[in-house]
Amino acid sequence: MSLRVVVEADGGARGNPGPAGFGAVVRETATDEILLERSGALGVATNNVAEYSGLIAGLRAAAELGATHVAVRMDSKLVVEQMSGRWQIKNPGLRPLAAEAAGLVSRFDEVTFEWIPRDRNRAADALANRAMDEAAGKPVRDVDPVRVVEPARNAGSARDAGPQADEPAPTASWAPPSLDDATRLILVRHGETPLTAQGRYSGRGDVPLTDEGEAQAMAAGGRVAGISRDVAAVVCSPLARCVRTAELIAAELGGATVSVLPDLIECDFGEWEGLTFAEVQQRWPGELAAWLKSTSVAPPGGESFQAVAKRVRGAVATLLQAYPSSAVVVVSHVSPIKLILRDALAAGDAFLHRLFLDAAGVSVVDTWPDGGIAVRSVNETAHLR
Repeated sequence: MSLRVVVEADGGARGNPGPAGFGAVVRETATDEILLERSGALGVATNNVAEYSGLIAGLRAAAELGATHVAVRMDSKLVVEQMSGRWQIKNPGLRPLAAEAAGLVSRFDEVTFEWIPRDRNRAADALANRAMDEAAGKPVRDVDPVRVVEPARNAGSARDAGPQADEPAPTASWAPPSLDDATRLILVRHGETPLTAQGRYSGRGDVPLTDEGEAQAMAAGGRVAGISRDVAAVVCSPLARCVRTAELIAAELGGATVSVLPDLIECDFGEWEGLTFAEVQQRWPGELAAWLKSTSVAPPGGESFQAVAKRVRGAVATLLQAYPSSAVVVVSHVSPIKLILRDALAAGDAFLHRLFLDAAGVSVVDTWPDGGIAVRSVNETAHLR
């Protein structure tokens, strides 16, 4: 028995790249009844990545229902034309998403793609905006697709650019994209402190580097110089351990100026500050379990990872705008660097508890103006041996 459905999909980003999300609705063709809906926050991404994510979510939902015939309707001219084979996919960052969508398309007997104006895509648009609110750390709006007949207009999601019908066919290659217009963030965790060596929570407490930490910072400076001598800026958290690490790295680079960016400060661990994991587990077992389970939960008297992520995304956006096509050294702490890497890799929250970052470890992320991202390395430590 055949099941014919309509997939309405949408996605957007506030900033392009910026806090991004997608939404998708699956309707039964005969009755227009909503059978399934999907939405999700993407962290920081571009409009086009979000649009493709909405399409993929919608196709997956249709497959779950056992649909045989799918009519895809989207207000993204780019995605519709590319999936129809009429436009080339010039952006290398979109090719894996298009390939994933094509793989899903092959599961159905028939799939058609149709561009529709945004006012005919309101249910998916409302879900996408809700997901963007979540990605931006804003209060999430309740959405009932059954009642989304005359919703408020899209409150600020940017859309993809104009037609690309004249794009030349891309040359197949495994070569990395050109770095000419990329902004490179060289992420460095500060050197060792007394609390680092003891495995204690170290948030807003302003502890200095140890002698070993100073040596690590100088070694990190040498590694940074090996990555890029032409550094446009060295920025850091306002805490002394980061400022000193940044100064030592700047000296290795020939005396670059160090600037403080307050939003790069570590998470506030509240009452857990200065304690070991075992001590926290003994005194706050329930609170610790809740904190490990959800990024929305804060330590007693402290700050949630969601709150940290919001300000760190703002810091990254500031750097991308201020230093286009340049290399920037970012000296910060475990939590901000993990969150930057999580967003760059489009990873889930479990990533935060599975990644280990050494003192003075170095990670490298490249970001292009079109939203493409390449994580070049994570927690390099060879310079410390």
